[in-house]
Amino acid sequence: MEKKVRFGIIGVGVQGSAYAGFLTGKGKTADGTVPPCPEHGMLGALCDIDPEKEAMCKEKYPEYPFFKDWKDLVNSGTVDAVITTVPHYLHTEIAIYCLEHGMNVLVEKPAGVYAKAVREMNECAAAHPDVAFGIMFNQRTNKLYQKVKAIVESGELGQIRRTNWIINSWWRPDSYYRQSAWRATWGGEGGGVLVNQAPHQLDLWQWICGVPSKVYSKCLYGCHRDIVVENDVTVITEYPNGATGCFITCTHDPLGTDRLEIDLDGGKIVVDKSTTATVYRLKKDEFELNETMSMGELSKLTSGNSADSSGLYDVETFENTDGWGVQHTTVMENFAQHILEGTPLLAPGSDGINGVNLANAILLSSWLGKEVDNPVDEDLYLEELNKKIKEEGKFPTR
Repeated sequence: MEKKVRFGIIGVGVQGSAYAGFLTGKGKTADGTVPPCPEHGMLGALCDIDPEKEAMCKEKYPEYPFFKDWKDLVNSGTVDAVITTVPHYLHTEIAIYCLEHGMNVLVEKPAGVYAKAVREMNECAAAHPDVAFGIMFNQRTNKLYQKVKAIVESGELGQIRRTNWIINSWWRPDSYYRQSAWRATWGGEGGGVLVNQAPHQLDLWQWICGVPSKVYSKCLYGCHRDIVVENDVTVITEYPNGATGCFITCTHDPLGTDRLEIDLDGGKIVVDKSTTATVYRLKKDEFELNETMSMGELSKLTSGNSADSSGLYDVETFENTDGWGVQHTTVMENFAQHILEGTPLLAPGSDGINGVNLANAILLSSWLGKEVDNPVDEDLYLEELNKKIKEEGKFPTR
């Protein structure tokens, strides 16, 4: 029998239950289909502190060991790797323990709540290079975004000038936030949309367009919802080359929008709904157009004749067909192949700090009312976060 990596799932909530289903062939994607099981991965064991989850697991997965203490699972010998589907603050604690005990670990997003803890996790991983360390950035498996990244990195369209991402396509009613006591709290979850829904887009934005150096934000807290954390966010960023960016997200728009635009010297890339990309390649880059276009030629563009009909650019369109579930099993398969064969990771765990730094910088800018540097001042951010946790009064400070 071909060798398979046995995954232990720590935390059998919504996400952990889905992963158990994917690893056993019992899970379904959002459209009701069953994604292929990872060829080199399988379920090894389950862990949760909730007695109801224990009863569910023993009924649905009686053939797999169940643990109440995650450290017992790590040291049990029943698994080769673990996935941390737990409240966000625990991601770094569990990962560091795993790394120090030789256990391969695939961290669920976000990598953590605050950059200081994530940096310490990354330093621990660097000290244990023989242990596999990945993060569940399943959106990186999206062939559409992979192609967009390749186009940007190739330099064929020149440098990025500005980027815009409106990502409001995850409406959440108050009933969602009442599912668990830790949700939408500073002490239990570490924030709102930036640490729960948006980490994938924050990762992709930087993965494709680069890491911004300056951040200014306006965040609304409990906007149209009975929560205290951010659920309406507008961000302006600056990049080392002088480019700018804008990121807008919220969880109170039932219609939703998901649109990424990347403006470059030689064209533009537009991604709608994370499924369709349109690449506009200028036949003359903007520098040449600026130097050579006459007012007569300009008037043709602004008097009803579209740029397309003027022959200003060529168009390429491509789509992505995979989705939720398939992307997750792809990350698991890649992680298993990395352990068994040394296959490069699609999402190294150390990459997770970029999104945490940016999310921290966004909140810190909002709290201080001014532009801040990125990477974030991690000590100042943790100090300000602890003020929020103390005011909340539900959880211990960090």
